[in-house]
Amino acid sequence: MPDTESRIGIISAKQGKQAGLSYMKLSRLVKQGKLERVARGVYESMDEPDDILYVEQLRRPKIVYSHSTALYLHDLTDHDNVSITVTVPAGYNTMGLLKEGFKAFSVKREMYESDIIELPTNSGHLVRVYGLERTIVDVVRSRNKMDPEIVTTALKRFALRKGKNVPLLSRTAERFGVSKLITTFMLVLL
Repeated sequence: MPDTESRIGIISAKQGKQAGLSYMKLSRLVKQGKLERVARGVYESMDEPDDILYVEQLRRPKIVYSHSTALYLHDLTDHDNVSITVTVPAGYNTMGLLKEGFKAFSVKREMYESDIIELPTNSGHLVRVYGLERTIVDVVRSRNKMDPEIVTTALKRFALRKGKNVPLLSRTAERFGVSKLITTFMLVLL
């Protein structure tokens, strides 16, 4: 059986339990200096590079990376995120997120749950993020709350991207009530 300790990386207490690591074993690994407790219920190997997006996803499983953070994960901007932007379902208490410097959007549950995919972070961990077309719709919907340069760059990069799904973009824009805006932007860029 392989040594579980040597391949931990970043792990939640729940994932540890599923892998056969009890809470006691995780605590022992912290005391031995092999793991660091980076958040409540989240542990990281001492040799693992920091991956704040993955750690926050483990801490808060309801968050979905969106807007500028999603643009970064989709490679539609070069701007490293000054603050992490997430979307949560309506009714989610965002006070803790805001206190920690997150930008948080909330939407109705049915809108929150649609178009979620997983993308790798720079460290290779998969995190929940909105799909490419949904991200563009979110950015256009929130364009007045974002840096205009980031919005423009993202739209231009999307227009040039191979594999973009313009019919899906149109359907998503229709669902969110911004189809005229999206059509205008795409006519100028395509």
